[in-house]
Amino acid sequence: MLTFVLPRGANTWLTRWVFIVMRRLLGLRLRFARTYKQMDAVMALYAPLGLMALPPVWLLLIFCGYTAMFWAIRATSWSEAFLVSGSSLFTLGFVEARDVTSAVLEFTEAAIGLVLVALFIAYLPSMYAAFARREREVALLEVRAGSPPSAVVMIERYHRIHGLNRLSEIWPVWEEWFADIEESHTSLAALPFFRSPRAERSWITAAGAVLDAAALSRSTLEIARDPQADLCIRAGYIALRQIADFFRVPIPPIRTTRPNPSASRVRV
Repeated sequence: MLTFVLPRGANTWLTRWVFIVMRRLLGLRLRFARTYKQMDAVMALYAPLGLMALPPVWLLLIFCGYTAMFWAIRATSWSEAFLVSGSSLFTLGFVEARDVTSAVLEFTEAAIGLVLVALFIAYLPSMYAAFARREREVALLEVRAGSPPSAVVMIERYHRIHGLNRLSEIWPVWEEWFADIEESHTSLAALPFFRSPRAERSWITAAGAVLDAAALSRSTLEIARDPQADLCIRAGYIALRQIADFFRVPIPPIRTTRPNPSASRVRV
């Protein structure tokens, strides 16, 4: 439930377990892949299959829990509790309640099943809308930086077509893009695993190319200093670090050099 409702990153153990199992199953298929395109075609199924596996897992757990509760209050066989729970969860209604307690359990189980299905249906448009926003800028970057994207190629093309002074137009766009993926790729936990429509595209390599281009423009190119490039680098660093922290990817600690107070003292 937290995966769909909570408007922030919720690293729940059940969702994580489902995706880990799905990754291992696809790993068996990857053994037969010989090229990168074949591997990409297999891994393109990872996020959709993992996402589609969540509702059945939730329904199965609810079904098992209510089966145990029906068995406890009715003191009948497990087979009858099984039928009552299935009839209630899938709103089939072929088994009638015998008492008020059983009726309450039937109503609540049916309501939970309907709510889960409704949430999942509403969840998918939000997922694919965020995916479309992400991939739009990734696709546009191919025009400027090639495929796969390269910071050097982007700088060379700007120099030939627009002029290096036009690089400043791209930094605000990608600053907003980084802010968007920071929010969407942590609140919609399956979204980072959705691969681009083409094998040679990737939102991670696109982000790296833009950050490299911003760093080169600040450190190497003989152009006027653009503070927007610094902001783009900062936005990208924060976004990628937040996503890595959410998925528990180890990141080297930030090393800061503390000033030596004694070095600034003037001896008389």
